[in-house]
Amino acid sequence: MTTPDPLELDVRPQLARGEEPFAAIMAATDRLRPGQALRLIAPFRPAPLFGVMANRGFDVRDRRRSDGAWEVLFTPQADAAPAEDLAPGSAPGAALWPDPSVTLDLSGLMPPEPMVRILEALAALPAGDVLFALLDREPMFLFPELAQRGHEWAGNFAPDGASYRLMIRSGGPDGTVQHG
Repeated sequence: MTTPDPLELDVRPQLARGEEPFAAIMAATDRLRPGQALRLIAPFRPAPLFGVMANRGFDVRDRRRSDGAWEVLFTPQADAAPAEDLAPGSAPGAALWPDPSVTLDLSGLMPPEPMVRILEALAALPAGDVLFALLDREPMFLFPELAQRGHEWAGNFAPDGASYRLMIRSGGPDGTVQHG
């Protein structure tokens, strides 16, 4: 079986219009065929996205092009097998995390309220503690914020597809998760 050519997404036009390309990047990732990579073209090195994509099971290789843009190749990890009962975006070892110390039912709230409440609750959690949130939709704009702040997460849709379940292990106030 041959590996399909990478799907290319150039986000420079979106960024030039002042638009946030994260949703388009995640939608492109969801459209990938098995084994297919995503080639992202951006005007800057999108380092915060690297952690998000690693949590989704992708390796990252980037380079600066001769035209000054950055080309980032997100390649599916060969050994990336989703944890049982968790989505492919799950953090490694999430099934072994402690039980949540905080539970938030954020169903019925409109964005950005769920993200605001989650980030406020995480700011008060010690490193290693786990927060569980129930949401109406996958919080795509939350993921880069979590990565930037040093938190880990695992999430998936409930079997009926009516809600999204999210577990977040706090990186603590300084973003350093205590492993072990």
